[in-house]
Amino acid sequence: MADLPHSLAAFIVGEIRRARGAAGMTQEAFGRGAGFSASHVSAVEGETRALTMDFIKGADRALNNGGLFERMVAKLGAPSWFLPWLDAEHVATQLRSWQPSLVPGLLQTEQYARAVIRCDDTLSEEEVDKRLAARLDRQSILTQPKAPQFVAVIGEEVLRRAGEDFRGIMAGQITHLTAMAERPNVSVHIVPGDVSMHAGLTGPFILARAADGKWVGQLENQLGGLVISGDDDMATLLSKWETIRNEALPRRQSTDLMKEVVTSWT
Repeated sequence: MADLPHSLAAFIVGEIRRARGAAGMTQEAFGRGAGFSASHVSAVEGETRALTMDFIKGADRALNNGGLFERMVAKLGAPSWFLPWLDAEHVATQLRSWQPSLVPGLLQTEQYARAVIRCDDTLSEEEVDKRLAARLDRQSILTQPKAPQFVAVIGEEVLRRAGEDFRGIMAGQITHLTAMAERPNVSVHIVPGDVSMHAGLTGPFILARAADGKWVGQLENQLGGLVISGDDDMATLLSKWETIRNEALPRRQSTDLMKEVVTSWT
């Protein structure tokens, strides 16, 4: 899965701004064509408001360029299926993540993330570095002003998936998890390994809630992923989330378990 780094978003914003100027369009005129107010255009161009796919598509309409910027983002930064999720993540007030097999991307350390990305042996080192930088860049969403409330539920097996050659990386990763869990907007909960059967075993997912109350979900699979927004599908995912969350340990007990795992290796 490829992510959209801030550096690419800044590049696209710069290109949109230059194209608008070359077309002799004011922010107000451009906004009318794109479907946004002049103040919204100004905020995006000033990088005080997130670049979204709706804005990119609007820019393509306003400039009548045949979808150039949408193709540029898809080519350079992320597959088309992932772009709507980036929009949802950028504006989310709440994030909910269930992961039975890996640490959630927003909570991965650099070493752990590199190891995960390298599992795809079709990637060159340059591609690995690019995806790593993008993933780490996305993590700033948790430390920015007005950061979303992020609740991560992880299977205990994720913590214990550490052979002798991986324990150093995993120890650092668990230490990072416990540190992030101390932030007021981040909660990490562990589903104990002795919970043998539960609704989350069918796969990972992440949910995002916007300020207007609208939920969007993302499902990952071997070929990439799928972004979900339909009411019925979201109702199912939210129900599954509540079921899985109910199987997890409370926050303090989860932190104690994470520390216990690291201690058991020494």
